[in-house]
Amino acid sequence: MHALILAPFSDAALARLHRSLRVTYESWLNSNQIYDPEALGARIVNEDVVILVVEADFVFEEVFDAALGLRLVGVCRNSLNHIDLDAATEHGVLVTHARGRNTNAVAEITLGLMLALARRLPQGHAMVRGGGWRDPANAYQVFRGREVAGSTVGVIGFGQIGREVSRKCIALGARVLVHDPFVATPEIEAIGARPADLAAIARSSDFVTLHVPDDESTQRLIGVEFLAAMQPEAVLINTSAGAVVDTDALVDALNSGKIAGAALDVFEGQPLPLSSPLLTARNVILTPHIGGATSETIERQSEMMVDEIERFIAGEPLKHAVNPEAMRARAG
Repeated sequence: MHALILAPFSDAALARLHRSLRVTYESWLNSNQIYDPEALGARIVNEDVVILVVEADFVFEEVFDAALGLRLVGVCRNSLNHIDLDAATEHGVLVTHARGRNTNAVAEITLGLMLALARRLPQGHAMVRGGGWRDPANAYQVFRGREVAGSTVGVIGFGQIGREVSRKCIALGARVLVHDPFVATPEIEAIGARPADLAAIARSSDFVTLHVPDDESTQRLIGVEFLAAMQPEAVLINTSAGAVVDTDALVDALNSGKIAGAALDVFEGQPLPLSSPLLTARNVILTPHIGGATSETIERQSEMMVDEIERFIAGEPLKHAVNPEAMRARAG
């Protein structure tokens, strides 16, 4: 049985796979290649691949139509918007994913961005590195920030990452307001947060942080109206999806001083085009979509995938299968 691994994987996880499979490992981060679906399908056929593990590659209908011997697709992400689940199910291919593999990593970078905005860390670094730190008293006044403890943090989206951010902010002493229309009030209150609508979060929060899925319902969720309702001293952090924020409205809010700052790890166009107005916006921190980029994330996703593959080989139910009905389709 042959497994093709195109996602970043740990050495320990690869060693486990080699005990029971023929394994070809080509992380897209090393090859710098994302397969065209037709080319991927052809490779799977030519190399008799039964198990495919991806992170960034698109596994669309063309792949499943071509690769009739494919039996399992593992996705090293929580999101499945680059997998054609209907086609997978129709062809009897199980799909599983590494749900929550980067939860802590993204929660930590969210806090890092929050603290960087609150304490003006990039500006302080630029002053020292640029040779402008000559008056200690002036720096103490210019870079006087605020603490997360005692502040109000508005968390929009209460999935795994939103919950972990909420827990960490509460641990730092913040009051946390949560908006998620799909989560019951007792679940939010169970960790010490309070439910709130979007208007209340905009109006009351010192920090607003976004953790919603990337779909049609969340596009431009943060626009002119929401930004206008925020406090002038408040800041916005987005580590979820670029399309959630209206970029033009955010740039206007930053440059006009309607809000104090923003930190973004995700953008509508990635990499961020050199023509983007965000690059010259006032008081904004921009990072290159590195929220989940930790060694621990790779270790977690690798172990989760190997666990699922070993269950598959043993004929056991998968823990994180998203289309278990695929087994019935293949049997039929």
